[in-house]
Amino acid sequence: MTKFTVRIQEADFSLEHEYQAVLAGKAEAGAVVSFVGLVRDFNDGRNVTGLKLEHYPGMTEKALNDIVQQASERWQLQAATVIHRVGQLSLAEQIVLVIVTSAHRGDAFDACEFIMDFLKTQAPFWKKETTDNGEFWVVAKSADQDKAKTW
Repeated sequence: MTKFTVRIQEADFSLEHEYQAVLAGKAEAGAVVSFVGLVRDFNDGRNVTGLKLEHYPGMTEKALNDIVQQASERWQLQAATVIHRVGQLSLAEQIVLVIVTSAHRGDAFDACEFIMDFLKTQAPFWKKETTDNGEFWVVAKSADQDKAKTW
């Protein structure tokens, strides 16, 4: 039975805690792949000093669950955890966590990358960067759309 966990939260998360939680009772796991996205200090040639993430409660959780469900239909997963933060974040803070377990590394790697690609293009989050030159809403990049189309 595949276990999915999807959370949207303001609070930070512990990679160690979430790693242990996703493996609990999964002696058959042969691979664990994780990704942690961070607030970086640059984007589109601008110096970023902070990031604010907004979302539409209910709609966002549904979209994330749908993305994880799609991944589970493509690859043989045992568990998947997706945590996405919202609110005001500072440089180097964690934004997103994806952890996937599978019996085989190929399924785990592919599913983790798929989930991240679709979070970037399909999840209803709105990002506003604070920079040295003011605040800017982040627009979707065509490279992210093109990458998602490869799946």
